[in-house]
Amino acid sequence: MALARNGVPAQDLLVLDHLSIQCADSAESAAFYDAVLSPLGGSRVMDFGPVVGFGIDAKPEFWIGPREMGEGFRECHIAFVAPNRAAVRQFFAAATRLDALVLHEPRLWPEYHPNYYGTFVRDPDGNNVEAVCHLPE
Repeated sequence: MALARNGVPAQDLLVLDHLSIQCADSAESAAFYDAVLSPLGGSRVMDFGPVVGFGIDAKPEFWIGPREMGEGFRECHIAFVAPNRAAVRQFFAAATRLDALVLHEPRLWPEYHPNYYGTFVRDPDGNNVEAVCHLPE
């Protein structure tokens, strides 16, 4: 196990504490993320009406809320960690049950690294949403 600062395992150090995106339809987006994050171990952990925080355990790391600023749309790429390759496939199945546009079906992406296994879909707002596992089968 690689250790980073102060003896903390490198995989436990994150660059971001949380991320929030604006949605055209908060209820539709909340239903989408409820479905696709469940196979990854994620769920709603805070709910403030149209603003919803998703995470694992009690810490919201990914937030959605109504579009309140700016005009037009700017695509985001959001990659969620999957604990294993089966969870990547379950994420894909949940997204396709909701008629999400499929960008890439689950597969290995060896151009990134030999164990990069991911799938990419569009959320209701058109964002590129990925589930990725970095572990071997």
